[in-house]
Amino acid sequence: MRKKTAHRWQLTLTMLVGVFVAVGSFWLVQVVNQAGQDEQVDPYRNEPDYIIDRFSLVRMSQAGKPAYIISGDKLTHRPVDDASDIEKPFVHSLSGQQPPMQMHAQTALIDQGNTRVQLSGKVDVLRPATAQAPVLHLTTPALTVYPDEERMETAAAVALQLGQSSATGLGMKANNATREVQLGGRGQLLLPPRAAH
Repeated sequence: MRKKTAHRWQLTLTMLVGVFVAVGSFWLVQVVNQAGQDEQVDPYRNEPDYIIDRFSLVRMSQAGKPAYIISGDKLTHRPVDDASDIEKPFVHSLSGQQPPMQMHAQTALIDQGNTRVQLSGKVDVLRPATAQAPVLHLTTPALTVYPDEERMETAAAVALQLGQSSATGLGMKANNATREVQLGGRGQLLLPPRAAH
């Protein structure tokens, strides 16, 4: 009697392991098939949905006035992440309170709902001189710009010229609305001598 009971337990345990293996294999096959079907449904989902040559985009402020203009040689929009790649971008801010700024680069990526512009490749920023502020010229290999907030930042090396003064650093945060610039890392600051009275 004990042999039959032990044999039944072994048989039951073997059957349960077999059922679990079969169910697990079936589940794994379904997961793999579903992943393959998802890829087959839209194999071109990362393809651009539109490409525009020699474009100009005007972003309006909440007051209904032009806030900034982004233009370039070519804009490629991808619907999967709602981002746009730009060749030879030019960004021109038109803030009413502060002097306008002009930015050039080799490429740009616009993402996060068109609120962030990532410029890269020989980034050149120029704010012409006004009665209130001297000329500002900045060069860096990469720069992230938040045009709606009138601020920009980078972790790359920066060369900055403000009037007759110049500075270099590694990393920068700048706010055009408050006219504040913070340079990070090791750098150099050159100030012209004061004019004699």
